[in-house]
Amino acid sequence: MKVMAGAANLAEFASAIGVPESAVIAELKAGSEEAYAWLVGEFHQPVYSVIYRILTDPSDAADTTQEVFLKVFRGMKYFHGQSSLKTWIYRIAIHEASNRRRWWFRHKAKETSMEPSDAAAHSFSGPVNAALVDKHKSPFENVADHEVQGKVEEELRKVSEPYRTAVVLRDIEDLSYEEIAEITQVSLGTVKSRITRGRDALRKRLTEYAREVGPELGLDLARLSFGDEPSAQVFRGKRIEVTP
Repeated sequence: MKVMAGAANLAEFASAIGVPESAVIAELKAGSEEAYAWLVGEFHQPVYSVIYRILTDPSDAADTTQEVFLKVFRGMKYFHGQSSLKTWIYRIAIHEASNRRRWWFRHKAKETSMEPSDAAAHSFSGPVNAALVDKHKSPFENVADHEVQGKVEEELRKVSEPYRTAVVLRDIEDLSYEEIAEITQVSLGTVKSRITRGRDALRKRLTEYAREVGPELGLDLARLSFGDEPSAQVFRGKRIEVTP
């Protein structure tokens, strides 16, 4: 296959109907700079987003994201398509984030607070605000959306692992149950159980908040009864992105 002339062309090629993913992988294995530029452009944001929600520290998340792509580049020659390219990259991301989190608890937990830093709050709020602005809503409705999103993210950080990651992959990253099973390397039944338990833990954490501010912000308590559709409503149907 001829090497693509640029990342944009490769992106168009990768999304073209009927072109197998194996063709893109062949370009990556051949060391195509354009292919790797496309790969980073395609996966950097979602990978960082997942890692940040596991580590909750922007600096650690940025460093770990860099490590993930180094491992992807170095490991591409060993990738034989046993799973999709997407799930393979996510699996590396989850593994590296989990390792970093374990290291953190062993070496830094007694010295550093687990609360997100000011930098994290700043880097989080900008993209979230941008993603949530709806020109058809009033300024108050947009502010209310931002507040609810912020609260959901705050409480999500307090949900224990591996339930938090399961909820993030399903309800924020919108991955299928089958993809999550491949990424986390557990059975489909375990994935469903973790998502259910994670949603339930998050719902319990948000119930009191919904009672207190729901009428004022227009948040219906019934929307906290998590499931695929209700959970999407709680997240307001928006893909929440975090920028390093």
